[in-house]
Amino acid sequence: MKKRPQLTGRAAILAVVVCAIAMSLAYPVREFIAQRRQIAQLEQQRAEALEDLRELGERSRLLQDPGYISREARSRLHYCRAGEKCYVWKDTARGSRSPAAGAPPQAKAPWYQTVWESIEAVDRGTGRRVEPGRTPAP
Repeated sequence: MKKRPQLTGRAAILAVVVCAIAMSLAYPVREFIAQRRQIAQLEQQRAEALEDLRELGERSRLLQDPGYISREARSRLHYCRAGEKCYVWKDTARGSRSPAAGAPPQAKAPWYQTVWESIEAVDRGTGRRVEPGRTPAP
């Protein structure tokens, strides 16, 4: 009695055909999924752009109102109309916290000044660490 092989020629051909179909469908399915993802991103960008457009339209409408312009100039730029007396209030609570009474508050040094001072400190060999915004003591 002759033993039949487990893998016949027909089964091998069928396996090759199934693999070929699977391989030929893999790339289009991957592209389809990538395109769906891109469509979702574009829809989100469109929604954000529409929201920005709505906000800009509202801002444009506000800027057409002379009353709004007047209020903004008064609050932001401290403008006064002709003939008005305008007062600026000094915050006394902040002044009491300053180390020296009547001394102006110390402004933070610009970044380039801090870098230059640290380079000078290394050049002098002092080796002190200069914190950002502080001027080193001589």
